[in-house]
Amino acid sequence: MSTGAGIGTAAGGQTGQRVVILGAGFAGLQAAKALGRRGIPVKVIDRQNHHLFQPLLYQVATAALSAPDIAEPIRSILRRYPSVEVLLGDVVRIDTGRRQVHCAHGAVVAYDWLILATGAVTGYFGHDDWSRVAPGLKTIEDARRIRTRVLMSFEHAERCTDPEERARLMTIAVIGGGPTGVELSGALAELARFTLVRDFRHIRPDAARVLLVEAGPRLLGPFQEASADYARQRLERLGVRVMTGRGVEAITAESLTLEGETLPVGLVIWAAGVTASPLARQLGEVDRGGRIAVDERLEVVGQSRVLAMGDVALCPGEDGRPLPGLAQVAKQQGQHLGRSLGAHLASGAPLEPFTYRSRGNTSIVGRHAAVYETDRHRLSGWPAWALWAVVHVYLLVGFQNRIVVSFQWLWRYLTYHRGSRLISMSEIGPEEAATLGEPTAAEETPGVRGAGSRP
Repeated sequence: MSTGAGIGTAAGGQTGQRVVILGAGFAGLQAAKALGRRGIPVKVIDRQNHHLFQPLLYQVATAALSAPDIAEPIRSILRRYPSVEVLLGDVVRIDTGRRQVHCAHGAVVAYDWLILATGAVTGYFGHDDWSRVAPGLKTIEDARRIRTRVLMSFEHAERCTDPEERARLMTIAVIGGGPTGVELSGALAELARFTLVRDFRHIRPDAARVLLVEAGPRLLGPFQEASADYARQRLERLGVRVMTGRGVEAITAESLTLEGETLPVGLVIWAAGVTASPLARQLGEVDRGGRIAVDERLEVVGQSRVLAMGDVALCPGEDGRPLPGLAQVAKQQGQHLGRSLGAHLASGAPLEPFTYRSRGNTSIVGRHAAVYETDRHRLSGWPAWALWAVVHVYLLVGFQNRIVVSFQWLWRYLTYHRGSRLISMSEIGPEEAATLGEPTAAEETPGVRGAGSRP
């Protein structure tokens, strides 16, 4: 049980106390802003120099947007708050006894209050070796890696003369039928059918196969069954082969095995799950997803002056079930904790319990198709797609990003054009580049020579 040390006991302000926030995602940024408005000393530590809007990361992976469209420098976001300092660093150890955090580059940062908001990483359910051949989608580097792999698969298919190998290269499997998997598979199908189809001469990209594999009985588990059925129908209309009730047994660079059936694939993308940041394990016992338990005030159970929120926190909702790992949950927690802790440090007011107000769940399925649900209402089709677009543009950090993304979406909607189709082999490691390789003599298309080659 949380000790609650220092809560509601101060006779006056405690604004001289140091607050350290680990992570500058939705939760960390909102808390830093709220504390910064009160002039409370805050140090934000993140391993990246940018805040990333992860809900649109799949659009970077499928060449619809570029990375700067959905990312903003952390220093730029927080520069208006003089009491907030930003430190670029990778925290490797938390010493709650001495109230210090240790960074990989050697810095030791002392704190009076610690807020853990380090988010989650891709989780492979004990099969971490699959990460080499089935990239997840949590960072800009992941998105660029996937984009390179997808585009290179079509480039290699263009040079290949073996029909079976061509078919394998143009088969992409997405593992996981949640919102990320649904959005990603739909975007990949649209990329092949409507954009790349005009770019090649020896292959038909619209013949590419996109497989969406879900171990559960249906797609979009948190949604109503009607929404899941709608999503499946729309994906199948795009040409996506939806495979539910099929667990993954093995993944290699060239194949995917589902309960005894081995399918040749050119690329597997993992969207089946995440696990909380490993730092949570240093604070106490965690659940199967790596989340640390917190009470209604977002205090870490068993710790003093340590709070957690976002994907790293096992936070109960009003129904007693853990809150989902959604951007709106993290944002609300950050706003609440920033105001509550700011009031406590300024005047000694007790920390207030957090109450989550759901704005509904939404997932895009493809061009002008989406599902949106609240406790009382359900939308699908074009109205849900328009609402999805408004919500995501609103949540983007930075007015410039909102304008750019809005115009790019409008242009893409009218023309099917995607401008971020750049291949960068530096985005993938040497081992993965070797699996792509150069075409063999059997793969080379007759009569086609590289630039500068001699006759």
